[in-house]
Amino acid sequence: MNATLTTFLFVVYPYVCLGVFVMGSLTRFDRDQYTWKSDSSQLLRAGQLRWGSNLFHGGILFLFFGHLFGQLTPHAVYEIFITAPQKQLLAIIAGGVAGLACFVGLTLLLHRRLFDPRIRLTSHRTDIAILIILWVQLVLGLATLPASFSHVSEPTTMLRLASYLQGIATFRPDASLVTGVAWPHFTVST
Repeated sequence: MNATLTTFLFVVYPYVCLGVFVMGSLTRFDRDQYTWKSDSSQLLRAGQLRWGSNLFHGGILFLFFGHLFGQLTPHAVYEIFITAPQKQLLAIIAGGVAGLACFVGLTLLLHRRLFDPRIRLTSHRTDIAILIILWVQLVLGLATLPASFSHVSEPTTMLRLASYLQGIATFRPDASLVTGVAWPHFTVST
């Protein structure tokens, strides 16, 4: 990859995304506060909603804060308590459990929206599209767990990615930290 493209993708683009997220959120909150929700379908079928919503929200909050603190906490802060391989193993196990809970909850919510005719009639296309996007993103994240588990004893990739994200957060991005990281391989044994 050439230097200009690398600089754009790993130095400029993250700030463009953050800027669009912040400004778009503020603008939408200012102009259309009541569109930050999906229409309620609780009265139509509450049991599946209760299970799906609780599993999804509990899992996604755990994943969000796990990534936030796990990636943005410098290695020097936690190395007195836990080694990098132990941290990676903890992240894989705890994140895997939270990810599976989130997956089950999101699958229940998506199933409910797609296959219950009354709920499908009251659902907006954007509600369904967001659920599908989140579901695909969650499946991709869960699919990387075996690759992460295979190199627990050598957590250099985790440390490099964490250093890169810490650089983004402190306005000192270093694209060289991510350019040498290999894409995850998915092998299917027959």
